[in-house]
Amino acid sequence: MAQQLRHVVCPQCRAINRIPAGRPATQAKCGNCHQPLFAGAPIQVDAEAFERHLTRNDVPLVIDFWAPWCAPCHAMAPAFERAARTLEPDYRFLKVNTEGAPDLAARYGIRSIPTLMMFDHGKLVAQSAGARDHDAIVTWVRSQRRVESP
Repeated sequence: MAQQLRHVVCPQCRAINRIPAGRPATQAKCGNCHQPLFAGAPIQVDAEAFERHLTRNDVPLVIDFWAPWCAPCHAMAPAFERAARTLEPDYRFLKVNTEGAPDLAARYGIRSIPTLMMFDHGKLVAQSAGARDHDAIVTWVRSQRRVESP
């Protein structure tokens, strides 16, 4: 029987890595750049990196669509970072600056920021607008999809 693998995009070099089912993902390093695949922090992405993560990750994505001028976005940022530390490696946390990626904001109909979206295998599974604290982010994420730790 073949061992099940999870594909994970490196946050540094964007190489696609395979993590065997029995291996702790928190200890996994990129085969290309040798950096940790999970650092317990959100990854700032542009449109190209977003697409790579969206189409090649087997780990569900939690995305914070934000803007530099948005006070609620800045207020939520520490809670989003803390949620990443809490929920990685079961989820990958990304941040998309809507000012730097207006096409992504338009593509997903972002009308209010901050907006959280969750994707699983490239498909949108949940969306919520408005700032949240750490506990509310974690509760929202866990309520969308039950993921078992590797």
